[in-house]
Amino acid sequence: MQMPALPDGLTLEREGAQATVTLARDNGRNALSAEIMRGLRDVALWLKTDIETHVVVLTGSPVFSAGADLKDPDMRTDHLDKLSQRQALLLGPDMCAAWEALEQVTIAAIEKYCIGGGLALAVACDWRVCASDALLRLPEVPLGINMSWQANPRITALIGPARAKELTILGEDVTADTAHEWGLVDRIAEAGKSLDVARELAAKVAQLPPLPVRMTKQAINAHAHALNYAASFMDREQYALLAGSEENKAAIRKFFDQSK
Repeated sequence: MQMPALPDGLTLEREGAQATVTLARDNGRNALSAEIMRGLRDVALWLKTDIETHVVVLTGSPVFSAGADLKDPDMRTDHLDKLSQRQALLLGPDMCAAWEALEQVTIAAIEKYCIGGGLALAVACDWRVCASDALLRLPEVPLGINMSWQANPRITALIGPARAKELTILGEDVTADTAHEWGLVDRIAEAGKSLDVARELAAKVAQLPPLPVRMTKQAINAHAHALNYAASFMDREQYALLAGSEENKAAIRKFFDQSK
């Protein structure tokens, strides 16, 4: 399988058994446009075929990701017929599923912000290293939509149902320390050092025999995620129902007004 051409703002570096995928869009917030999401999906699908790479670090510079790019016209689906809309809404869950399906160990290195779809992507990785000054948040419910991309069962598996409800329903900022206490992130790094710590962790994995590492990851995921699809297969339909509602439109207008 040929390595895909990556869009501007997305890079892949390989060194020995380690690979680093970096999101660095010009907007400085690393919002997830449709083009970037396709790139993230495609690079994960390609890495799955790469038996020379044993661990993958996913990071963003200068921030991990501020979530879905609400200004990208290609992210709008409310003008489409129902079948086309349902197909278009596969992009987010397919991107996250591609990262979760990697047999290599995956580590998200989080700086500054990890919001919405950015957090959905991070929890599809095996481990999360978080800078001490980073903030994590799921703003979807306050914006009048559901948390989708099949993220809810992944989050619940990490932090339990009560905290998952607090995180998703309230939509409030969660500090790195709180996220670590909850089990949402696995390591805390000094501000600006999450990639360094993630690479140190990756180096440990890279020294291990790759076959039992892959088998162990697969076995643990098979148990931990056995019911994930059953719990989340309707979240596209829920999103289609809620997106474009009057509550959603009013919340989006308020969001952009506050961002000015």
